Amino acid sequence: MTLGAIEAWWWPYVFILAAGWAATYPWRALGVYLGGRLREDAEVLVLVRAIATALVAAVIGNLICFPAGPAAETSLALRLLSAAAGFAAYFFIARKVLLGIVVAEAVFGLGFWLGY
Repeated sequence: MTLGAIEAWWWPYVFILAAGWAATYPWRALGVYLGGRLREDAEVLVLVRAIATALVAAVIGNLICFPAGPAAETSLALRLLSAAAGFAAYFFIARKVLLGIVVAEAVFGLGFWLGY
């Protein structure tokens, strides 16, 4: 079955919901099943956290090095500066992820608005 298999207006929405559910629900169920049985410092959870962190770092690196859309019009220096400012705000001010994100977005937005 494909996205274009049915011509009804509602079919893409049903397809996306079903595909999203089928791809994520088994992992959620497994997490709930195993979640109560694992210690927080278990090696498998350390591995999972490391992989998740590496994936986030890879996505951020991809956005910095190979931007798409309007971000592609900005300079590499602006993208690097906004990432560094967000990291510095996180690390030196309060160790709050939301603060780092807001600072990085503010620096990037200001630089974009100013034409850098």
